[in-house]
Amino acid sequence: MNEPFLSAIPILEALESNGFEAYFVGGSVRDYLLDRKIDDVDIATSATPQEVKKIFSQTVDIGIEHGTILVLFDGIGYEVTTFRAESDYRDYRRPETVHFIRSLIKDLERRDFTMNALAMDKKGRIIDLFNGIQAINDQLIETVGDAKERFHEDALRMMRAVRFVSQLEFSLHMSTKLAISKNAYLLKHIAIERILAEFTKLIRGSNKKQALTLLFDCQIIDYLPGFKDHTDKLKQCLELDVNELSENQTWLLILALIDVNEPMNFLREWRMPTKQMKYIVKALSVLKERYQSSWTVASLFYATKEIAIDAEVVYKTMNKQSIYMIKETIENEFSIMPIKTREEIVISGEDLINWFNRPGGPWIKDLLQQIELAILNKEIANDRDEIKGWSRTCNLPFANDC
Repeated sequence: MNEPFLSAIPILEALESNGFEAYFVGGSVRDYLLDRKIDDVDIATSATPQEVKKIFSQTVDIGIEHGTILVLFDGIGYEVTTFRAESDYRDYRRPETVHFIRSLIKDLERRDFTMNALAMDKKGRIIDLFNGIQAINDQLIETVGDAKERFHEDALRMMRAVRFVSQLEFSLHMSTKLAISKNAYLLKHIAIERILAEFTKLIRGSNKKQALTLLFDCQIIDYLPGFKDHTDKLKQCLELDVNELSENQTWLLILALIDVNEPMNFLREWRMPTKQMKYIVKALSVLKERYQSSWTVASLFYATKEIAIDAEVVYKTMNKQSIYMIKETIENEFSIMPIKTREEIVISGEDLINWFNRPGGPWIKDLLQQIELAILNKEIANDRDEIKGWSRTCNLPFANDC
């Protein structure tokens, strides 16, 4: 056993010394068996929330109605959740009632997939009541018990299943895949924000091509915002090498394939953060320019380094060309530029107003752009006196008035 489990063992010991059961559970145990990086651990116990609060001096009620207490120990927060059973699910997402129980087996049998229905005690011994270890060894994602029941309890589990295909490079068990195909329509009851969270994890995964294929095979694609009307175009991504694409590059590819008139409105349907939407839409405009011509120093500069990299990666991906060394090549181009951003220019619009003794107006933007291009093309240095002298000879009608 390793960190972060070792640091959390005192939590288990404190619960046990007070007569309760306590185990590490869920994804952290799965990832421990897979030798994957573990950021935090979840603890399940037979103690009720009130009993947990009596044992530990520092706690926070983060989800006490569902049995979860945050225990603060040595500066770290640990989620400690009471064994529970759930019933009467509403909205295909949340249980109407939660019952606190003393049985580990009953707690584990309500979980989504067998690989997540694992528990581990303080000595590192695994409790595997639903053949989760076998599923991990077989690299299979299989529901605990009846798949239809699990998905009717929480329809988002269908997105989680496909997301795990991308993250873990596992496959769906046939019964799980069939149940998703039959119940994909339940996703219309799930909040867009939750669907976005799962889709984001999916496209960050290393096996996203297989996961995206499953979105089509299982009809999930019809219940993702804005996708239903563009399935034929979106299917083109299954013919491309998309596994190496980043999150933003994947979104850029999606927008490039569907070619909607209002890409910002399309992304708004996903409730995406505004900053990310603006970045992707700008990258799309740069990509469209890349369709028309090769990069120049100016086009790279105005694109910015990150967007230029993303646009070029997607451009090459769409043309089934290698994306090898794109990042390094563009970074090298930027490294030899006289300026990398507009802010690096040693003069401002205020300087131009003073030099030309003219009121502000559109001419400032025009002249600054010409100065930028002159510096980028190494016609002049990024020097105040040189810029001032050059600006007298530029083609603005009043330049010689300086």
